[in-house]
Amino acid sequence: MINIDDFKKVKALVIGDLMIDEYLWGSVDRISPEAPVPVVCVEKESQALGGAGNVINNLVAMGANVQAIGTAGTGRAGRMIFEMLEGLGIKTDGIISEPDRPTTRKTRVIASNQQVLRIDKEIKKNINSDTLKRLIEIIKDKIPGVDLIILSDYDKGLITKELVRQTVRLAKKHMVLTLADPKSLDFSKYEKVTILTPNRKEASLAANMDIKSDQDLFLAGNKIMTKVKLEKLIITCGKDGMVLFEKDQPPFTIESKARQVFDVSGAGDTVISLLGLGLAIGGTFKQSAMIANAAAGIVVAKVGTATASIEELKQAMAD
Repeated sequence: MINIDDFKKVKALVIGDLMIDEYLWGSVDRISPEAPVPVVCVEKESQALGGAGNVINNLVAMGANVQAIGTAGTGRAGRMIFEMLEGLGIKTDGIISEPDRPTTRKTRVIASNQQVLRIDKEIKKNINSDTLKRLIEIIKDKIPGVDLIILSDYDKGLITKELVRQTVRLAKKHMVLTLADPKSLDFSKYEKVTILTPNRKEASLAANMDIKSDQDLFLAGNKIMTKVKLEKLIITCGKDGMVLFEKDQPPFTIESKARQVFDVSGAGDTVISLLGLGLAIGGTFKQSAMIANAAAGIVVAKVGTATASIEELKQAMAD
């Protein structure tokens, strides 16, 4: 069995697209006379780490020791990345500032606990060759001291094929787990990672087939396993739980516990974080996936990008 208290012993390295999640909270009591849209009276604002930053939040919430690698712009959102990471006690020596790559900012407008609008400010382009070389040197320096690497790809240009290849090579040399949450349509980019964690839609696109049944899902999973040369794969299916694929084993389905879903934002970040923690302390693939599934069930019942607490997770596993 997995002892959740052992998560605090794990040293994790998160490599990925760091963003700012901004929330405008308010209420609606009328429709605009200018267009058939609601008028939201903003009552408060809040900001949080998003993208790979939410993976970091999930790991920190479980007590893990976390190091971060990524890029940040030089504007206000970029400065917030540094401030928020430092506020979590995380060193920022792995974050490279790129003036021509502003930090992605996602602004969500929430009215009466419902998201009514999202505004994205971002630029999608690959990191330059100089940044790639610097990041690989940082990864090479940090890998020997970690138990787990999470590649959090939001397809903004940080997680390139070469970055993944070099990371996997170094991780295998030091016998470190590598988990990747994909957004790129070309899954060959993630070749030979320890575990890949796409959702059903991402798996459908990667396998180039419609998934309308369990058999379709199993076929898509096996196609991805072969194409990406994987030993293990998880396809998350929202309210239907997740399906585990392991080489030379039949697919294994984990059903989600029924609960009211308010917001699925960041649920994938929770899954990969808790899955990695479970494996890092010696849990089996199925045990770790069950922990991850329980944690995801907790966060989707909260509004906004959220994390589960240790107490909430212990209660969910007891239930």
